[in-house]
Amino acid sequence: MREPAAQQILDAPVGSDVAAFFDFDGTLIDGYSAAAFLKDRARRRDLPPGEFAKLLRAGLDVRSGKADFERFMRVGTQAFRGHDARTLGLLGDRLLRSTLGGLLFPEMLEIVEAHHRRGHTLVIASSALPFQVEPVARELGFDHVLCTRLETIGDLYTGRVDGPTLWGVGKAAAVRDLAQSHGIALDRSYAYGNGNEDAEFLSVVGHPRAINPDPQLEATARREGWPVSRFAGRGWPGPHAVVRTAAAYGGMASAFGTGLGIGLLKRSRRDAVNFTTSTGSDLTLALAGVRLNVTGAQRIEAAKPAVFIFNHQSILDGFIIMNLIRTDLTGVAKKEVAAQPGFGHFARLANMAFVDRADSKQAVAALQPVVERLNEGYSIAISPEGTRSPTPVMGRFKKGAFRMAMQGGVPIVPIVIRNAGEVLWRGSKVMRPGVVDVHVHEPISVADWTAETLDDRIADVRTLFLQTLSDWPCAAADGERFEVPRR
Repeated sequence: MREPAAQQILDAPVGSDVAAFFDFDGTLIDGYSAAAFLKDRARRRDLPPGEFAKLLRAGLDVRSGKADFERFMRVGTQAFRGHDARTLGLLGDRLLRSTLGGLLFPEMLEIVEAHHRRGHTLVIASSALPFQVEPVARELGFDHVLCTRLETIGDLYTGRVDGPTLWGVGKAAAVRDLAQSHGIALDRSYAYGNGNEDAEFLSVVGHPRAINPDPQLEATARREGWPVSRFAGRGWPGPHAVVRTAAAYGGMASAFGTGLGIGLLKRSRRDAVNFTTSTGSDLTLALAGVRLNVTGAQRIEAAKPAVFIFNHQSILDGFIIMNLIRTDLTGVAKKEVAAQPGFGHFARLANMAFVDRADSKQAVAALQPVVERLNEGYSIAISPEGTRSPTPVMGRFKKGAFRMAMQGGVPIVPIVIRNAGEVLWRGSKVMRPGVVDVHVHEPISVADWTAETLDDRIADVRTLFLQTLSDWPCAAADGERFEVPRR
């Protein structure tokens, strides 16, 4: 079910003269990006005890009312004196993938997407620093970032704030300035915030909304008649989910052990892997409390052998794909993986195709192990994104999966996974009980694909994924509304 606030936005006027302003910490993400940076610095032993003590004391003073936020920012920004701006930017990109992407509220992502679809101007307005917020802004397609800036000399930070701190009235002033310079109608625009310091900022627009508000902001929202939204946190899942997750991984391990026994008795590696894939994924999902809501599942068996491609945002995706395809399934790995202890042994047992990616000029020869698996009747499951995306925003598609299908003479079968990241998100090891939506499309023949048209064909398939995620098919639709564009 769509978030009610997002549904209301889809009925709003279209156009870039309407803006949506989002606070960051506690609004777009559950928690505080500064804490993620501090944890990372502490983990790398780049946080001297004296500096941590200063930050802690300044934070406590702000919380108790003995000092204002400006002082806290002055203390905090001094820690970046002498640091290279580019290096901190790369750190922000890394933390987006390791931590911050997993803290994004799914409901807020729906709201962001609804504003995107109406062509609204999207703005992050935050007191945080650029390397905390800009990676997320780029990932989600925001148009502008209003944040606290740091002074630099050359490429190095001086440890001083450059310009105003975007806190309280400072944030509201920055929003007014941006609206004036970009022709934005504030009376028709939207804003989202979570703390009492956001009250001034929220009052600037015609459609404010309090997100998980603190008591003071909730009182203000009640007095002003602003709508309030509350979303479940992304933190500690509770002992029940931890126990279920441990049981789920244990179920997969048990299936793997039993599969080995079956394989030895029958002298068949294929039987061992098929048992592990089907029974192991059944046990994993059932014990974790994860249910799949699948449309188009009947297309899978008829398409085999095939190259099954899926969008990738969670470790859970692997269990989902195994559960859907069930038998005669393998994957692809770099040839170096075969020599790794542990996973390399499992990969060999699973009859994975090991390819040499070192020489791109020999791409045809490198994919020969994949072709051999397809000729043996195995299907290949692979994400064309190449790695997990840090958010539900889908990455670009690489060519490998499509070349595999072309060389193997088998179809491509797109499998679209909608919300696995809400059940097991990046940075978390614990599965939450829930329902994951999956849609299996009709097989796509690659018989007439050529190297010259490959880029266009891949773009068409990626568009198919985007269309499906944007306009999810119901069970009765059976996928007919999602044909690959014909060229």
